[in-house]
Amino acid sequence: MPIQLYEREKILQACLSVFARNGYKNTSTEMLAEAAGISKALIFHHFTSKKKLYLSLVDHCFEKVRTGIHYDEWTEHTDFFTAISQLSHAKLDYFREHSDEWKLVFEAFYATPDGLKEEVEDKYGQVSETRQAMLVRLFDKVPLREGINRKHAFELVMAVTRHFETKFLEETNGMNHIDETYTRSLMKELDAFCDMIRFGMEN
Repeated sequence: MPIQLYEREKILQACLSVFARNGYKNTSTEMLAEAAGISKALIFHHFTSKKKLYLSLVDHCFEKVRTGIHYDEWTEHTDFFTAISQLSHAKLDYFREHSDEWKLVFEAFYATPDGLKEEVEDKYGQVSETRQAMLVRLFDKVPLREGINRKHAFELVMAVTRHFETKFLEETNGMNHIDETYTRSLMKELDAFCDMIRFGMEN
């Protein structure tokens, strides 16, 4: 008998919290079954394996995040740095309210567990490349000083945004509630870093 949608949602939400708290490697099927309030056999019946359950959750979270932050709207900006700032604001605001989703998405894409790299790349590689290409096209409109390597400059901005996403995850790990003041402070710091890249730092 196929799983009912409301039952699937309940199972996914319970298992999301377990994966977010423990990570893929340290999560057992027993832990997932206990959190979902069902037997281990039912976990396997509905999702076949821990891996398939995890990938189902990645799909679930990816769609919710994509819808929640309206990604494509930010890349329509004519100014690259405005787009980066507003996209980062939207992401951190969303993840402040949905920290379990953020932890799972971060692990899946930025610290992909062993044994899942091929599946994650197959499922999302093209999507990631398309979105990266959209940002590259937007960055191509930024006038750079003579002698600046455009590819390296773009990679530097992406490294900075990745740094702040990692910092957000590390500093909020274990928090039951992420204060909005903290998020605003982190974003102010990110904007300052982007301004240093954009306008230079040497007097």
